[in-house]
Amino acid sequence: MPARVRARGGLTTRGLGLVAAVAVLAAVAALSIAVGTKAIPLGTVWDALDGRPSLPGRAEDVRIVLDLRLPRTLIGLAAGVALGLAGALMQALTRNPLADPGILGINAGAAAAVVLAIRVLGVASLTGYIWFAFAGAAGAFAVVYLLGTRGRSGASPERLALAGAAIGAALLAVVNAVSLLDVTTFDRYRLWQVGALAGRDLSVLYGVLPFIAAGTLITLALGPSLNVIALGEDTARALGAGLARTRVLSAVAVVLLCGAATAAVGPIAFVGLAVPHIARTLVGPDQRWLLPYALVLAPTLLLAADIAGRVLMRPGELQAGLVTAFIGAPVFLAVILRRRIVPL
Repeated sequence: MPARVRARGGLTTRGLGLVAAVAVLAAVAALSIAVGTKAIPLGTVWDALDGRPSLPGRAEDVRIVLDLRLPRTLIGLAAGVALGLAGALMQALTRNPLADPGILGINAGAAAAVVLAIRVLGVASLTGYIWFAFAGAAGAFAVVYLLGTRGRSGASPERLALAGAAIGAALLAVVNAVSLLDVTTFDRYRLWQVGALAGRDLSVLYGVLPFIAAGTLITLALGPSLNVIALGEDTARALGAGLARTRVLSAVAVVLLCGAATAAVGPIAFVGLAVPHIARTLVGPDQRWLLPYALVLAPTLLLAADIAGRVLMRPGELQAGLVTAFIGAPVFLAVILRRRIVPL
């Protein structure tokens, strides 16, 4: 009975914590729409979202809300969800606490595809970059995973990390060579490469949303299987877990999530790496809870970074990808040094 009571108490605590995290996310999303170079009253924001006629003198504010801030907020939510879930899934799949889109070569694959699309095909728009970045991210991860799982020993965190580093270095060499030899390519590429929510419209969201939705559903469904795999491959086989099926579905979900997020907003550092660790300190290693927490915490962090970049650099703007690196690295180091991370 005491054990059952403790389990119920833990369930209640985790559930309430998740509700609180969702409330914080909603508040940050509202601030993302209201806060910027020009402050807009929350009442005007609500009227714009509700479709009410704008007050005299507020037409420009309504246009800013609907055409600029609402799209970047929605894209930030979608990309944050994708990055958080992808990071948690990659760490669980590879049993590597440092796994993220950058370390496993996914960002480099997307960057190489974008640069080649600009240089060879003359692609010049963000909506045009999406499909090439998605294909590049998917191809890079497929190569890394195949190299990391070759041989009798199968996949291991070390082999996947080494394969990702090697493929990533080769692809980044291609990126640097092409971009430095052509000024036009470099100018277009750097606008995507910095990692930002600004300058994206709803067409970008519509392009990647189906992939993010599919990847999210697959990832959340894999929670129980990932818990079994965490016990070790031999134990998982003894319990009848389908290791091959779980790995294939995990790889598909990672490609969908990472490819879509990187294609939409460029390579965003830290989010996919650190958010799973933060979630793990709150709810432990149970993937059935860790994944929903990562789903909520990652877009909260990404939108908060975007807001900070807008506020701190007025009247200019610091892109979200730079802010996440600045605020994320110290937090991640502090978590490690305090030994608060629950082992995988």
